[in-house]
Amino acid sequence: MKRFLTAAAGLLAFGFGMQAFDAEILGSKVEFHGSLQTDMLFPEKDDAIGSKTDNGKFNTNTYLDLWAQGTQWSAGFRLEYLEHPLPGFDDPGFKGWGVPYFYIKGRPVDGLEITAGDFYEQFGSGIVFRAYEDRALGIDNAVRGGRVRVTAIKGVTFKALAGFQRRYWYWSTRYMTAGADIEADLSQWWKSLAKSQWRWTLGGSWVYNRQPEPDPAIMVPGENLRLNTPRNVSAFDARTQLSYKGFNLYGEWAHKSQDPSEDNNFTYKAGNAAMLSLGWNGGGKTFLVQARRSDNMAYRFDRTASGNSGFINNLPPFTTQHTYTLPSLYPYATQLAGEWAFQGEAAVLFKRHTPLGGRYGTRLKVNASLAYTLPHADKSMPLGSNGASNAFFKTGDLIYRDVNVTVEKRLSRPFTLTLMYMNQFFDKAAIQGEGDRIHANIFVADGRWTISPKYVLRAELQYLNTKQDDRDWLDGLVEFTFAPHWTLAASDLWNVGRTNTHYYNFGVTGSFGPQRFTVSYGRTRAGFNCSGGVCRWVPATRGFAIGYNYSF
Repeated sequence: MKRFLTAAAGLLAFGFGMQAFDAEILGSKVEFHGSLQTDMLFPEKDDAIGSKTDNGKFNTNTYLDLWAQGTQWSAGFRLEYLEHPLPGFDDPGFKGWGVPYFYIKGRPVDGLEITAGDFYEQFGSGIVFRAYEDRALGIDNAVRGGRVRVTAIKGVTFKALAGFQRRYWYWSTRYMTAGADIEADLSQWWKSLAKSQWRWTLGGSWVYNRQPEPDPAIMVPGENLRLNTPRNVSAFDARTQLSYKGFNLYGEWAHKSQDPSEDNNFTYKAGNAAMLSLGWNGGGKTFLVQARRSDNMAYRFDRTASGNSGFINNLPPFTTQHTYTLPSLYPYATQLAGEWAFQGEAAVLFKRHTPLGGRYGTRLKVNASLAYTLPHADKSMPLGSNGASNAFFKTGDLIYRDVNVTVEKRLSRPFTLTLMYMNQFFDKAAIQGEGDRIHANIFVADGRWTISPKYVLRAELQYLNTKQDDRDWLDGLVEFTFAPHWTLAASDLWNVGRTNTHYYNFGVTGSFGPQRFTVSYGRTRAGFNCSGGVCRWVPATRGFAIGYNYSF
């Protein structure tokens, strides 16, 4: 408790002591800014849920960003302290501290931007290239090198980059990534197209990765033969987007050259991906259908890497990213070997004073997501072979299905009720490597009562019913907000089907301008934390937790 109170007091003192300021350097005005994010846990042993204190009495993931902004330039760096990382961030190499991110960016003339140092970037939807950071998942594959961005030609954006990508605290000049991307807005060139409110963009990307022969060499089982891996792997994509008022059509196709790796059992089939998305929004109604097929499109700058490290690209899932606890209990992760993924969604706002809208209006949303394997996966093919052959339109086994309906209804001026039903199929063995084929029905009720402009009470009640895995779950939450600064919350995730275990949590959140902190105590269930189709295993924990964010 003493460590807990000391840490909390130190964070508040830091936050109130730091603030943005301006200065004049060589006759030019320069602004100095920064941000601090820290998440801390004081773990306690709890044999009932498997909570341990292997990493000591204190764990933290802390990030401090500082940067300066001039008229035609900016520069900054980030200090990370991960020497005692939070439970679940135990990948080899994650632990450490230092300054892994620094950059300087200049805009010498209009339409030209040059970056040197570390940076993030994405081409298209990220299928062939995405360098990004997700601290909740422990992902940071920033590029250390140089980037040029040119917008001097009307309607055209060109980007080129080269460098070495981050893998935890490791950069190696033996692994180089380079690429270029161009996107053109044709409505900027054709006046008739612009006047008609149509917008049509075309884009394309090329990415190149150079990596050495694996050390130790990959040997073919049963034979005294070394696997000959390509030193250079390239990927490219072409994409188009067409929009008119509320209508939007997006399509993308990508190809990757031979890239034997851990993800495909070191087979030699080339990779490819195709994506199509059609949406419409207008008059209180929205409609979306999406489909994507990917085959052997895992692309890493180190082919021997596994887990969440070493990725050059990203394949986001076509599944709903649920925010409620029980609908996200079994989250879907993109299948790197290959998949067919589909999603459809329709939403409508029934207006006030109509039969379905009632006095205050009603919002209805229906969503369905499906994911299938490909008929043959490269993981099942012999090492060193040409990989599996899959007909383009043929699917394999259904491994995920999510059909959900949400109704949001304002019953009176102060009270709003949200109801959700979800039917889910989750092949745990296929998605997570072991477990049951889970069929679940999930019910959610979420009520919000605005007592006054200053006081708001919200409560959730959730129920998951299944005969597989840990069987039935109940989840309840009560949250009381004292605007504009304080929120108190208490929750309990209760396994009523098999273990009769309670995962309780009590917390308080404070917001004071640019500062926000959360202090909580309770249990966390072991499971996967997923975002954007990428997942991280989180072990069971119990203890005090502090979260603090400050921008200045």
